[in-house]
Amino acid sequence: NELKEHVRDEAALYAAKKMGFSDAAIAKLWQMEEEEVFQMRQKAGIVPHYKMIDSCAAEFDSYIPYFYATYEDENESVVSDRKKILVLGSGPIRIGQGVEFDYSTVHAVKTIQEAGYEAIIINNNPETVSTDYTTSDKLYFEPLCVEDVMNVIALEKPEGVIASLGGQTAVNLAEPLQKRGVPIIGTDSVAIERAENRESFEALLEKLEIPQPKGKAVTNIEDGVAAAAEIGYPVLVRPSFVLGGRAMQIVANEPQLRRYLETAVEVDKDKPVLVDKYIQGKEVEVDAICDGTRVFVPGIMELVERTGVHSGDSISVYPPFGISDKVKGVILGYAKKLGLGIGIRGLFNIQFIVDGNDDVYIIEVNPRSSRTVPFLSKATGYPLADIATRVMLGISLEEQGICQLYPDEKKRWYVKAPAFSFSKLHGMDAYLSPEMKSTGEAIGYDAKLHRAMYKAMVASGMHLQNYGTVLVSLADADKEEGLPLIRRFYQMGFNLEATKGTADFLKQHGIRTHALHKPSEGSDEVLQSIRSGYVSYVINTRSITAGTQDADGITIRACACENNVTVLTALDTVKVLLDVLEETTMKISTINA
Repeated sequence: NELKEHVRDEAALYAAKKMGFSDAAIAKLWQMEEEEVFQMRQKAGIVPHYKMIDSCAAEFDSYIPYFYATYEDENESVVSDRKKILVLGSGPIRIGQGVEFDYSTVHAVKTIQEAGYEAIIINNNPETVSTDYTTSDKLYFEPLCVEDVMNVIALEKPEGVIASLGGQTAVNLAEPLQKRGVPIIGTDSVAIERAENRESFEALLEKLEIPQPKGKAVTNIEDGVAAAAEIGYPVLVRPSFVLGGRAMQIVANEPQLRRYLETAVEVDKDKPVLVDKYIQGKEVEVDAICDGTRVFVPGIMELVERTGVHSGDSISVYPPFGISDKVKGVILGYAKKLGLGIGIRGLFNIQFIVDGNDDVYIIEVNPRSSRTVPFLSKATGYPLADIATRVMLGISLEEQGICQLYPDEKKRWYVKAPAFSFSKLHGMDAYLSPEMKSTGEAIGYDAKLHRAMYKAMVASGMHLQNYGTVLVSLADADKEEGLPLIRRFYQMGFNLEATKGTADFLKQHGIRTHALHKPSEGSDEVLQSIRSGYVSYVINTRSITAGTQDADGITIRACACENNVTVLTALDTVKVLLDVLEETTMKISTINA
């Protein structure tokens, strides 16, 4: 109230900043724009000073370039007269985001320093390498908000700011920073808007003659319902401008869609929700680099799990194992058109759907580094973050000796397997969906695909056993597709247990199965079986029409996670697991013979 009464009063402004009020909060109280408060502070000299983290317990004087802001006296950050490049990190790590942005930031810093610039990082996660004060010339441990970033920029006056290596957190800062006159190097806010604004992106795709699933951006519930009715269910719904597929769902009918729009997301003119036709098919993705003239695609990755599982939760394989050369050519052509058409300067990521007719559709383009950059850099031998940083600094791909669109594929197989923490994150459902749930990943590589798969799966923490019991509960829509897979377990000598509907189906097809009643049928048979210790795998799928209303499945999956039993919710993953187990079993049999 006192602050409200002293509008535009410099003494009140200084007192408010010392108490921790943000420019945005003050602007709201004073009914001003945030930028006005920032400019008022600059003119009045009400700016934060930066103190060093003391790593020597004050035993002797030392200059540690690791700073935090405070509205106290004396600035300990010594500003040099060297040319500077500032790199925005990704902020706190959370599910849907991992080490990949830290990797990109660290590689960028080394490349910036090699180019003769002073490299400065703003980031605020103490567990990352980018927030080790020995990584860059200077580290500002500050929130990745416009005000805090602008405070550092006002002090350091960098030649440019890189916003495309810190994930969506950094990308979302590009526009407000550029509006304030900050030079964004690499992909700028205009290109970002072209890629992430639905209307702009659709117009570009139409101009480039690139197909995408039919869809629409909506800003209220009734428009969402109307759009879904026009497109046809099932639809994929998600908020725009998010990372990790947050709040993304496949919706099968109008009641589910209304429930989603009312409870799962905020939907208004500033926060549109995307409603897309759900196309089932193979998912393929590329990481690429564009310098404004050329595009370089070091590798194409094929995902094991079909569309409907977030790419970050899928097993990813390089080089691709199941798409034709024709499809590869289409993908490369689209990647080149999009890089140049959007105006990318640096890294970008594209996700594709390949349907049963080998038609290729664009899911989305991310105008930034992605989670697969470390994996693809390792697999192809091309340090993507370093190459992209040189591009941002004005060194073209041709000047770096890269003249081809797509280099020869490696002769070995490289597999990225997701790692999950369901046993530690209580309440999280283990069902794989469009919303990312993995908390890490591992790589496996070998001259043989299934051996590379085996290495990656074991490294990611999956318990692989070629004996024991498989407990199965399949949705009706998956029973026919799942039948040959379950038969393969049976032929390998696994015992089979199943919920009653699935057990009856398997018995009708000549597979001996012990039937168990579900929790909703008033029985704990399934749970007791999982807790007993003899179950090696739980295979549990659900119908799209079930949505998230799957009480039995949630209970079964939670019990399996609590008892460290491997849970498989996608039949594509089951197939890969069987391929690996059969090869392992065959190898053991050959050795024994």
